[in-house]
Amino acid sequence: MQKKKFIFDLAILLILNLLIKPFWILGIEPNVQIKVGDISYGEFAALFNFSLLMNILLDFGLTNFNNKNISQNTHLLSKHFSKMLSVKFALALVYISVTLLVGFFILNYEFRYMKLLIIFCINNFFFSFILFLRSNLLALHLFRIDSVLSVLDRVIMIIIVLALLFNVFGVNVNIMNFVYAQTAGYALTALIGFLIVLNKTHTFKLNWDWAFNRMILKKSFPFAILVLLMTFYNRLDSVMIERILPGDLGKKETGIYAKAFRLLDAANMIAYLFSIQLLPLFSRMLKNKENIEKIVKLSFTILITPALIISISSIFYSAHFYEYIYKGETEGHEILSLLMCCFTAISTTYIFGTLLTANGNLKYLNLMALSGIFINLILNFILIPIYHAKGSAISSVITQFITCLIQVFISYKIFKFHYNKRLLISLILFIAGLFFINFITINYTTQWTVNFLIMLVLSSLLAFLTGLINPKSVFRFIKIK
Repeated sequence: MQKKKFIFDLAILLILNLLIKPFWILGIEPNVQIKVGDISYGEFAALFNFSLLMNILLDFGLTNFNNKNISQNTHLLSKHFSKMLSVKFALALVYISVTLLVGFFILNYEFRYMKLLIIFCINNFFFSFILFLRSNLLALHLFRIDSVLSVLDRVIMIIIVLALLFNVFGVNVNIMNFVYAQTAGYALTALIGFLIVLNKTHTFKLNWDWAFNRMILKKSFPFAILVLLMTFYNRLDSVMIERILPGDLGKKETGIYAKAFRLLDAANMIAYLFSIQLLPLFSRMLKNKENIEKIVKLSFTILITPALIISISSIFYSAHFYEYIYKGETEGHEILSLLMCCFTAISTTYIFGTLLTANGNLKYLNLMALSGIFINLILNFILIPIYHAKGSAISSVITQFITCLIQVFISYKIFKFHYNKRLLISLILFIAGLFFINFITINYTTQWTVNFLIMLVLSSLLAFLTGLINPKSVFRFIKIK
């Protein structure tokens, strides 16, 4: 009964997220960018990504610690909730102060940019607060409420921005109104989440406990460093494009880059939702000293199959995607072709990085992430002045694949995985077959959407023919969960 409930609750989470969030990413955001233009949106994207660089100061691993701690000791919710909130608010003040100081004194942002940066900081706080509140709901196994809360902010934003796009309030769409819509969505969701959790705690009194706070921050520190480093090499590109290239050129190229990165973000949602379930699965198996090799192989093949289909098809169909989403525009579709290749590397990272995290190998992961930042910085400084946004996309592809291969190598060494010749051959055949199928189907009819659907069907069949996906193994994976 519990297993059926878990699968049903998981299905609700996936369905709600896959219905709401792609509509925001692929429907709302592109229309806003078309309305405001690449230069204005480029300014927005650069500032937004800069505000995320210090985002770890908002959480510092508290959410993960709280999830694990409360799920094991639900009676501690009333006792710890107020203490954790005190730490959360203190970290928010540190985060806002550090971000604004760096923006003003080091990056020399003008006053109008600082105003927008302040709102970004407030929005990031609300979003981090929502994640913290959701960690309490997950710990209490209130999965359905959490599923609704996970998309509520986007639903509110969609309603407000749609009203702006259709001029319902007589107000035109601009960057500030767009950001205020996000503030409303995050703030209302945070308030609703707080009231729900408060109903479960029955008490609320901010309480600063030095010993308790030091203990939490000490335990969460390695996780905080890892998230900080990975955020840097994943989000630094937009900031560097805007900073390295002069004037409006930097802002425009950042806006063009944001168009392609938006689609990568949408694709990453698949891998992220999958990885959420992998961490507790890996942790449990490692704790019970079970053989992890088969489940890692199975997880990898399940995730890498759609990742390769999406990555390789984007090389052929990127111009069509652009034309459809951005109302006839195709400028920058080559950047999409490059960035979507990152999806394969990122999906691999979600498997092996999650495995190493579950095993507590944070030292290796932090060194890997530090290497990723170093590689990304050097390549961006070399390539952005020459190739502009495309140079940053090239840098991302190289960085993501190097870091993912490092994680695969470390995993094989630590867990002593066997060299799987059959899997390697299946992968090579599948990749070669995907290129062949895309090359044949891209001009099969005059309708690219028909060609794309044919490609998807043939690619899915190819996954079974090459042995990359085994139906029995997939059912066995579901049974394990």
